Amino acid sequence: MNPTIADLIQRIRTMEEELAVQLALAQADLHVHVVDGKIAFEQAVQRRHRAMKSHLLRYVLGARALIALTAPVIYALIIPFLLLDAFVSLYQAICFPVYGIAKVRRRDYLIFDRRYLGYLNFLEKLNCAYCSYANGLVAYVREIGARTEQYWCPIKHARKLAAAHPRYADFVDYGDAEAWRSETDALRHRLRSIRKD
Repeated sequence: MNPTIADLIQRIRTMEEELAVQLALAQADLHVHVVDGKIAFEQAVQRRHRAMKSHLLRYVLGARALIALTAPVIYALIIPFLLLDAFVSLYQAICFPVYGIAKVRRRDYLIFDRRYLGYLNFLEKLNCAYCSYANGLVAYVREIGARTEQYWCPIKHARKLAAAHPRYADFVDYGDAEAWRSETDALRHRLRSIRKD
């Protein structure tokens, strides 16, 4: 017997609750507290973190030469990332209201919390911020693309994708013309009611 959508939603909510409990337990083990969205470690943990921080000059001088030489190549990508961010955000701001698609919140994808880690020196924090931005941006763009695909063309491909986005599982099967005609409006309608909590 196939589960109903209500059953699946209930299972997802149960799993979310279980994950929240596991996260709370893990934070307690690490002596981490999140208060009003701010992350804080207990003082003893903060002292241990500071003691483990690499000295910046030692970190830079200890890097392999090839790693230092490739750093500008990595950081040069900030330009296309910023352009991608601007254009995709503008696209979403203009088009999603017209299509009736709930907007993707950047803050759900671009998370910069590694700066609170006292064991990272300035350069390590900068590297972490860059990686957080790049990977968060790609996830943000992917969700915007996934919602766009769900609106315009929610049809699975004939070949298996290496890494399909989470919305892909709901798409209609390749070659199923009846499902395309009968289910596309329902798939579009779901985009209006995406949870915003």
